[in-house]
Amino acid sequence: MKNVCRSIMLKLTAVCCLLLLTACSTPDVSLYAKNEPKFELQSFFSGPLTAHGILKNRSGEVTRYFNATLEGSWENGVGTLAEVFVFDDGEVQKRTWIMTPDDQGRYSATANDVVGSGDIKISGNALFMNYVLQVPYDGDLLEVNVDDRMYMVKEGVVINESVMKKFGVEVGYLSIVIEKATR
Repeated sequence: MKNVCRSIMLKLTAVCCLLLLTACSTPDVSLYAKNEPKFELQSFFSGPLTAHGILKNRSGEVTRYFNATLEGSWENGVGTLAEVFVFDDGEVQKRTWIMTPDDQGRYSATANDVVGSGDIKISGNALFMNYVLQVPYDGDLLEVNVDDRMYMVKEGVVINESVMKKFGVEVGYLSIVIEKATR
């Protein structure tokens, strides 16, 4: 009887752990496969764009505002996206992304302040990308994991939500509206 109870307890524990892990999982980009308008990477990130956003700390308090100009170009399937961010305190940050296709038509992305590369996953109107970003902090550089989620809400307009984590703990949030610039 003791072994039967132990076996039942182990099975219940395993089921509870599985349920907890499933409850904590995040949606997969494939959930958005049928959503329109379709997020076309090369089309959206071509030419001039503008971005406007906020940065929140881990408590949800807005700590910074920014506006940015972006310029995208493509050559032989490889994309370059140059970003210039101007923050409310006057700080200017620059980042240049290089988006490179693989044999299956997927993309990886690197940038001057990114450790390694991020894998870009696109489905329907959504683009997800995870990467490690070097962030200036108290005269040093911190490495934070960034989970970027972009959703095209209409032609030429994308809403980007990012969660930043350090040691698995959420430390910041970013919300951005990116728009194709009119020439």
